[in-house]
Amino acid sequence: MQKSIVLTLLLTFTVFSYGQNKPAYKLYNSKGHKISYKKVLKKMKRADVVLFGELHDNPLVHWLQYELTKDLSLDHKLVLGAEMLEADNQQVVDDYLKKTINQQGLDTLARLWDNYKTDYKPLVDLAKKHNFPFVATNIPRSFAKKVYRDGFEVLDSVSSEAKTWMAPLPIKYDASLSQYVKMKAMMGGHGGDNFPKAQAIKDATMAYFIFKNKNKSIFIHYNGAFHSDYHEGIYWYLKQLDPALKIMTISSEEQDHIKKFNKEIKGKADVIIVTPTSMTKTY
Repeated sequence: MQKSIVLTLLLTFTVFSYGQNKPAYKLYNSKGHKISYKKVLKKMKRADVVLFGELHDNPLVHWLQYELTKDLSLDHKLVLGAEMLEADNQQVVDDYLKKTINQQGLDTLARLWDNYKTDYKPLVDLAKKHNFPFVATNIPRSFAKKVYRDGFEVLDSVSSEAKTWMAPLPIKYDASLSQYVKMKAMMGGHGGDNFPKAQAIKDATMAYFIFKNKNKSIFIHYNGAFHSDYHEGIYWYLKQLDPALKIMTISSEEQDHIKKFNKEIKGKADVIIVTPTSMTKTY
């Protein structure tokens, strides 16, 4: 009788615990099948370049970026890079990695995002710890704004030094790529053809600096998911530079219920991180 009561209580507790289980994230492959953390890490090890697409304000995605990079660094040499650092700040970043300036110097001399301290500093410091390069891959924002206003042609007149902070001109551009079509549609006609071109100059520049700094190490690049979703954006430009390049894409998605995969995002990336929409934000 006593054993029966104990068993009943144990089963009740187990069912209650299962019912209360609220997983913080789920990992899926491109077809929407669940995939383990270990298998994601294995996929990363086989790639030349990993494009880690994030939601900029999602703390779980930032945590996974750090954990996957840290675990990969245990037995692989890496090169890291990010959209969040601009090419004209590369020397300052290098000085920080070499410890010739401290964090205050980096804060003062580089244009850092408001969420740098919580979301990107851990990755830069990981590179610093292991003597990995960290590449500032993005075009300076002032030049992207110029393209938004006046198109690619405006870049012909910038200084020779400024041209070293962007992909070589002229910029190859395919306006029919679905992500650029979506961008133009989102603006409802405002911004015209130049709005997606401003995105393209970022994609082209990030791809250029990834390719330029790629060596036999795995290059992990952190960027907004839109820059590499559906194997477009940075991915497309990298393939223009080297069709044989082995590129793995990771994307991030928020859903109300993460245990059931949204079929509409099949093919968005090789691995899709799904987190709850109720997740608190970093800013």
